[in-house]
Amino acid sequence: MFAAALLLAQTAPACTAMDANLPAPLAGWAMTHKGLMLGHAGTLDATDGKATTDFRIDTAGTYGIALDQPGWIDVAAKGGAALVSVKHGHGPDCSTIRKIVRFELKPGAYTLTLAKLTKPVAKVMLVRD
Repeated sequence: MFAAALLLAQTAPACTAMDANLPAPLAGWAMTHKGLMLGHAGTLDATDGKATTDFRIDTAGTYGIALDQPGWIDVAAKGGAALVSVKHGHGPDCSTIRKIVRFELKPGAYTLTLAKLTKPVAKVMLVRD
């Protein structure tokens, strides 16, 4: 009986609408365009499960890359090795954000590489904490 009660307590919430009540930093997830942009979701075409794009950071801080599907998220300073992430997490309940990986970034040019994607188009968003 206790196990059944515990299982019910862990059940995901019933969603009346996906992406309807996202927190302010993720509200731009509904505004899709081509590419990667701070605060607005974009799409990247994937080839053989991989997509890449360049982006620029003007202010140092913790930034997240939100992704709509399973996949590997790497960020590297332009021409450099992949950075170590500082936090991994899932998107909010009742959202189509599958995961968010965060990195400490300084001003400069970066390359985002997505790998092991399961769909031909990836929806991504750059988020500032």
